[in-house]
Amino acid sequence: MAAAVDYWGRPASPSSTGGWTSALFIIGVEMAERFAYYGITSNLITYLTGPLGESTAAGAANENTWSGAASSLALVGAFLADSWLGRYRTVLYSSVLAFFGLGMLTLSATLPSLKPPECTTINGEIVSCPSPSTFQVAFFFFSLYLIALAHGGHKPCTQAFGADQFDTRNPAESASRSSFFNYWYFGVCTGTITAQLVLNYIQDNYGWALGFGIPFVAVGLSLVAFFVGRKTYRYLPVATESPFVRIFQVCGESTKKKWRLITSRFDDARETLLPDKSNQLGYVENTKPHEISSQSNSKMSEEEVKSLARLFPLWSTCVVYTMVFAQPPTLFTKQGSTMERHIGSRFQIPAAALQSCISITTIIFLPIYDSFLVQFIRKFTGRPSGLTMLQRIGTGMLLSVLSTVLAALVEMRRLMVARDYGLVDRPDITVPMSIWWLAPQNILFGISDAFATVGLQEFFYDQVPDCLRSLGIALYLCIFGIGRFSSGFLISIIDGVTGGKEEGWFANNLNKAHIDYFFWLLAGLGFASFVVYLWFAKSYVYKIKMR
Repeated sequence: MAAAVDYWGRPASPSSTGGWTSALFIIGVEMAERFAYYGITSNLITYLTGPLGESTAAGAANENTWSGAASSLALVGAFLADSWLGRYRTVLYSSVLAFFGLGMLTLSATLPSLKPPECTTINGEIVSCPSPSTFQVAFFFFSLYLIALAHGGHKPCTQAFGADQFDTRNPAESASRSSFFNYWYFGVCTGTITAQLVLNYIQDNYGWALGFGIPFVAVGLSLVAFFVGRKTYRYLPVATESPFVRIFQVCGESTKKKWRLITSRFDDARETLLPDKSNQLGYVENTKPHEISSQSNSKMSEEEVKSLARLFPLWSTCVVYTMVFAQPPTLFTKQGSTMERHIGSRFQIPAAALQSCISITTIIFLPIYDSFLVQFIRKFTGRPSGLTMLQRIGTGMLLSVLSTVLAALVEMRRLMVARDYGLVDRPDITVPMSIWWLAPQNILFGISDAFATVGLQEFFYDQVPDCLRSLGIALYLCIFGIGRFSSGFLISIIDGVTGGKEEGWFANNLNKAHIDYFFWLLAGLGFASFVVYLWFAKSYVYKIKMR
C-alpha cells in the first residue's frame, strides 16, 4: 500500500483515508448494482416472453446472450482499469452508464411511444397481443446492453477497489481486509435476494415501469453516495506499463523467436549444401548478444504468460457448469410460471422469486462450511483449508449435475400432472402442482454455488501473477459469460431441430414442450466435463508463493 495516494495525489494518510468509512461507500454501490442487475436478469424472460412477445426459446436465448455479454465485458473493464482509468474512475463511469441505461429501460416501459402495446382481453381472457414495433424492440435492447456494458466495468473493479482501502502491512487493517470480503459478499447477496423477493413481485403485480424505475433510483442514489466518498478513498496509481500490453508483447516476441528459429534451421541446412564459408571468428553466427539480453529481460514475463496459459484447460472445462448456472433465471423460472404459486387466497409468489433460494442457501451454507465442514475435512486431508481450491470447484460441479437431474425429474412429474388433469392443450390454466417442488433443485444449486463459484473466484485470483489479478477476476467472470452464450446457442440449435415454438423442446406451451430433455442433456454434458476436469486438475501444479 506504499504507493497509495489520496484524492489530491498526496501519500494516503492512514487516519483520514481508507478503512471502513471508505469501504462502506463501496459496498453500498455494489449492493445497488447487484439489486439492479438481478432485478432485471432474474425476471427478464418473463418480460421477453410477455410484453415483448418472444417465444420461450427466443426469450431464453436472448436472456442468456445478454447475461453472457455482461459477464464477458469484464475483460474490457479490467483492461480499462489496469491500463488507463484506474479502479475508481472505472467504477464511477460504469455507475453513470448504468444510471443512463436504467433510465432508458424505465422509459421503454413507461412512454406510450416506447413501450410494447398491451394485449386485448375479453372477460379476463387474452384475445390478441399486437407485436411491438421494430423501434420499440431496438430501444429496449439498446438500453439493456448499455447496462451490460456498465456491469462489465463494475465487476472486476469494485471488490478490488474496496480491498485497496486496507493496508495489509498494518495488522489491524489486514484483519479488517479479511472481514471486508465477508461483508462485501453479504452485501452482494442482500442486494440479490431483495431484487428476487421484492422487485420481482412488484414487476409481476404493479407493472414494469415501477419494476425498472426502482433500480434506476437505487443506482442514482448509490452513484451520489459513491461520489461523495471520493475524498476518503485510497487510490493506487495506474501502472506505467500495462500488464495487458506486456502479455501481448511477450506473445509477439515468442512468435518472432520461433520464426527466427525456423529460418535459422533452414539456413543451417542450406549452408551444409554450400562450400564451407563458416566464420573465422570462433563463435556461432546464430547466437546474437542482444537476443541473450532480451531472453534475460523477458524471462519473468514469459513465466507470467505461461502461468496464465496453464489455467485455460481448467477454465474451459468449467464452461458447462456455467451453462447449468444459466437455467435458474430462464427455464427454472418458466417452469415455475406454470405451477400453483399462491400462499393463502390472495398472495401469489412471483415465479422468479424462487431463485432467492439459491442466494439464501449460499449465505446459510457458507458459515456452516467454514466453521464445521472445513474442520471435519481437515482431519482427513491435513490441509488448513480442508479441500484444495480445485477439489472445492470439482465438488460444486458434481452437485450442479445432481441439481440438473433433479430439475429434469421435477419437470417430468409436472408434465405428467398436466396430462392427468387434461391440461396439455390449456397452457392458460395453472398446473395443480406447487411451485415448492422447484425448491430442492434451487437449494442444491445454492450449495453447488458455495463450492464452485467461491472456489473459482479464489482460484483465478490466487493463481495468476500478482500484477494480473484484475485479469484473473475477469477470466473468472468470462467463464459465466461463455456459459451463457453457449446455453443460448444450444437452445437456439435444439429449438430449430426439434420443431420450433409449437412442438419442439421449448414450445411456447410448456405442457407440450420437453425442457426435461434439455435438462438431461445438460446433466450428461456436465458429468462429461466433470470427468475431463478431474483429469486436468490431477496434473495441475499450484503456483509457488513468494515469501
